[in-house]
Amino acid sequence: MRPCDWEDHDPLEVLGKWYKTPVGRQVAQAETACVERMIENSFGYFLVQIGCAAQFADLLEHSRIRTRVTLGDHAHAGWRGSPVAAQAHQLPLAASSVDAMLLPHTLDFALQPQHVLREAERVLIPEGRILIVGFNPFSTWGLMRGLLRNRRVPWCGNQLTASRLGDWLAVLGFQLEMREWLVFRPPLRSAYSHRLDWLEKTGSDWWPVLGGAYVVRAVKRVTLSTPLRPRWKARAPFLPGGAVKPTAREGNHARS
Repeated sequence: MRPCDWEDHDPLEVLGKWYKTPVGRQVAQAETACVERMIENSFGYFLVQIGCAAQFADLLEHSRIRTRVTLGDHAHAGWRGSPVAAQAHQLPLAASSVDAMLLPHTLDFALQPQHVLREAERVLIPEGRILIVGFNPFSTWGLMRGLLRNRRVPWCGNQLTASRLGDWLAVLGFQLEMREWLVFRPPLRSAYSHRLDWLEKTGSDWWPVLGGAYVVRAVKRVTLSTPLRPRWKARAPFLPGGAVKPTAREGNHARS
């Protein structure tokens, strides 16, 4: 892993600014459309997203899940008007309280991505869904990361393959439901003209594993020895102990 070379900036916030560039807008559009397809039939009480708030705001606003909360290192007015700050590896949420979780490139810039996944498993209810968006190192995007000397977002951070992520999820008791690769054009502004639209369709049909980004959906399974909570029993509180103050713990993002 090659860490991002700054100390005072949240990589996911910087990624949000990159999403506004010509190439970034195309990537955000493809990722948002894919996540929308994967989450459209999900129901429940709470959906939690960690990072990249603006890029998926419209998608979450139309989600069938009742309450949608975005968390990050900096406070967001996302829970009954109260600011909630959180770090991905240590969430201020009750165990088994979240129906779905969205991690848009959260693992790409986490110092310890496995810890983030363990925390996600803790807060998800049995049969809860996790959706993960990541950059694919086995692509022209991964090649670009290898060629650049001065790595900035989105070229810094972890390089997690979809297969390695699948192995980590399996160890935690998740079952892979869907996996889709996106963005088959090289990460060059000149590649995003209409005359190269055919690359997306051809890439999806003939070399899907070479897409520049991927989206994974997995479900949290429970063992037969773990009884499911009775339907009539009160649901675990979403935020333990009432209001949660912004945390002051050391961040979990990769830094030099």
